Amino acid sequence: MKITFLSVSLNMGGGIKVMAIYAQYLISQGHEVNIVSTPIQSKPTLITRLKNLLRFKFFYPTTQKSHFDGLNIHNHIIDAFRPIVDSDVPDADIVIATWWETAEWLEKLSLSKGKKVYFIQGHEIFDFIPKQRAIATYQSNAHKIVVSKWLKDILESEYQSKYLELVPNAIDHNVFYPIQRKKSLIPTIGFLANSGHVKGLDVALSVVRELKKDYPALKVLTFGSSKLKNIPFDAYDIEFHLLPTQDEIREIYTRCDVWLAPSRSEGFNLTAMEAMACGTPVVSTKTGWPVEAVVPYKNGILTEIDDINALLAGVKWFLSQPNTAWLECSNHAVAATEGYSWEKSAAQFESALLKLCNSD
Repeated sequence: MKITFLSVSLNMGGGIKVMAIYAQYLISQGHEVNIVSTPIQSKPTLITRLKNLLRFKFFYPTTQKSHFDGLNIHNHIIDAFRPIVDSDVPDADIVIATWWETAEWLEKLSLSKGKKVYFIQGHEIFDFIPKQRAIATYQSNAHKIVVSKWLKDILESEYQSKYLELVPNAIDHNVFYPIQRKKSLIPTIGFLANSGHVKGLDVALSVVRELKKDYPALKVLTFGSSKLKNIPFDAYDIEFHLLPTQDEIREIYTRCDVWLAPSRSEGFNLTAMEAMACGTPVVSTKTGWPVEAVVPYKNGILTEIDDINALLAGVKWFLSQPNTAWLECSNHAVAATEGYSWEKSAAQFESALLKLCNSD
């Protein structure tokens, strides 16, 4: 098959990571894969360029660090941040949208660009986007692949979405695996550092602030793909890791007694699965994969969105468990991830595309 992915600017986000994994797998199976993406920003206005010249700023980046770096996958970056149109896209068998905006562009492409697939990795109904336009993409006639049962249920129940196929995300068990460990002598928790409102960083910091009252020596670990301005990590004595390697991320997980996942919305939540694969129980809001994987007080705890008190209570419960009980929860967390692998998920993704490609 000839396959094209449509994307906004490639970055270090989890959704781009999944796209890169599937693109690599499809190429390994003999398929031709192309990426068509936008630059990271539109060209500055003349006034902006003149102002920047006075500041000796001559370079305007069109790309940023991404999960596609170092991969031999062709990425055509279009000339400006604008809709992707027919002239940008090669003829193919399958063309795949990866975000609500690219799904709008997908609808306008001609049939020669391929049969249309909408790869949905999140419930993208946010305050910073035109919600009705995003909803319309969920109600489109494009064939849809979703990454979690939670997401599939929402799209079917709230938007009456059709043509849905579930292909769950996964992890690399060669990278994320348990080690022989005990509960930490010093209580230690972790969370993902992402400033997007939907990720609930403000909630995580509120939980940390309250935890410090009962656990003054509490260690808090976090990591992210960018420096976050005006985030009081130092004030809370939080250890922040910028762009850690996959091995370093595993070490962060294995240092934690609990992984906090306070997102307001998650299509899947890869970090929760990665943490559990490393033997770290998760306290998560009821979004994404944790909804189907977490068994309360066995391998994690689920709470309502924005319920700081419930998240706090969940973290305290794990921190208060004796080592033997905590180890049992840790083992159950690992077991919940054992049926998932990128090889299995990528093969399911390929199968879904082949089925559509061969259909009338």
